[in-house]
Amino acid sequence: MVEHYPFELQPLPYLYDALEPNIDMETMYFHHAKHLRTYIDKLNETLAPYPQYHAWTLERLLLHLNELPGEIREDVRKNAGGVYNHKLYFESLTPVPRELDGALRDAIFLNFGNYNSFQKTFSEMALSLFGSGNLWLVSDNRGKLAILPLSNQDTPLAIELYPLLNLDLWEHAYYLKHQNRRADYIANWFPLVNWEEIGRRYQEALIANALQNMP
Repeated sequence: MVEHYPFELQPLPYLYDALEPNIDMETMYFHHAKHLRTYIDKLNETLAPYPQYHAWTLERLLLHLNELPGEIREDVRKNAGGVYNHKLYFESLTPVPRELDGALRDAIFLNFGNYNSFQKTFSEMALSLFGSGNLWLVSDNRGKLAILPLSNQDTPLAIELYPLLNLDLWEHAYYLKHQNRRADYIANWFPLVNWEEIGRRYQEALIANALQNMP
């Protein structure tokens, strides 16, 4: 897997029709093969004349935007963000139900009371996000969870939060099946969340934070 320039469109971890009926095959195809590919192509095009950044990962590009030349900084922010956000979104879904458990379950109960309360809060914030963007479940450097709305293709990396889960709220993520019914898309998305993968990301965040805080 190429994790630096030239970035490549990686196959999904499931077939395009695997998430039906919740997310239809046509939406998954256009979302992955067309929308994500566009972000990848534009990011590669932007970085092509700058070989000094060809070994940088997506995370490094997004974490160190201020080190990039001013003339490409905004294009990298938008397109690297688009690649990063889509990658996490697709990898957060599964056709096989995965139970919420372990440290992440404990943290959700601690921060939101119970899973139903978390789902209700997350859904309400997703419905209220104006325009296009992603709604995130993130962890801070103490393992505390928060729900964070971000516009366009901004990422939590820029504000030193660890991304765990994102719900893509751009219309291309749901419009072919649900038209303007964002609430239906959100309700159909929740059963597809791969809580095993999200729990693994949370464990990584806890370990990274523990190592960072070691004397």
